[in-house]
Amino acid sequence: MARTDFIHVAQVQQHIVRRREILRAHPEIRSLAGPTASSALWVVLLVATQLGLAWALSGTAWWVWLPVAYLVGATIDHALWVLIPECAHNLVFRRPVLNRWTAIVANLPFVTPAAESFSHYHLLHHQHLGEMDYDADVPGPDEARLVRASLAKAAWLAAFSAVQGFVRTHRLKKVVFFNRWVVTNILVEVVAMVALYWWLGLQPIVYLFLSAIFAVGLHPLGARWIQEHYVFAEGQETYSYYGPLNRVCFNMGYHNEHHDFVTVPWSRLPKLRAAAPEFYDTLYFHLSWTRLLFRFLFDREVTLFDRVVHPSRD
Repeated sequence: MARTDFIHVAQVQQHIVRRREILRAHPEIRSLAGPTASSALWVVLLVATQLGLAWALSGTAWWVWLPVAYLVGATIDHALWVLIPECAHNLVFRRPVLNRWTAIVANLPFVTPAAESFSHYHLLHHQHLGEMDYDADVPGPDEARLVRASLAKAAWLAAFSAVQGFVRTHRLKKVVFFNRWVVTNILVEVVAMVALYWWLGLQPIVYLFLSAIFAVGLHPLGARWIQEHYVFAEGQETYSYYGPLNRVCFNMGYHNEHHDFVTVPWSRLPKLRAAAPEFYDTLYFHLSWTRLLFRFLFDREVTLFDRVVHPSRD
């Protein structure tokens, strides 16, 4: 039967316990930690490619640029959304200020300024995993009650960027939203979009905006939001994906590994799993985001209540 409430637990995060056990068994894993500057080159390459596509597609019919936005643009933007958390964890450069500016550059194709605020909420997600007052990744009770039927699930996932960006952040009354870096992110993005509109008109901005919506929405890559923390095995809070799409999303499928060791960059997450197979191979994991997407949409027993919720710690 489908759950009618979240899975409430009082124990400490599984990641804290498992990290201690892994380091006790494999102390050499500490050598995997540290930034990888090549991520900055990927940011520049992906941003240039996406902006170049927006320019190349300007003036084309919607039936030309819209499929490109869904298939190519969304894939590029999703990859950038993975690199932004790398910046949040200071895994691109050692100096935090350089990581912040890299995240702001990665934000350029998204049209809306989101990198800095997302980074802030992402760090809270790690520190307060599953805590309703601090974790914007957890759906609220009203949200979970509303999103039950297949059509509602599809609409919810299609609008997921708005759900996370407005609905959930509004719920987190204890979290301060604005700071000088958020304002900087806003100013840079506004200037970039005004310049793009002045140069090429509105259509490239529409292409970029829809690419950004598709990247975290009703798309096989959007199934990542279901994969990461929705419960598919009793007693397990976080789930990894080991399918082929890791090649286009900088190994973000390695989500248990990421939560266990936030100081290990995307490029070394497969090495982390390989170094401690007795800890990771025994966990439930996913092999297909597309299969998971259809299961989420059409399996009535899979709902937003399939989340572990911890008591909030002030």
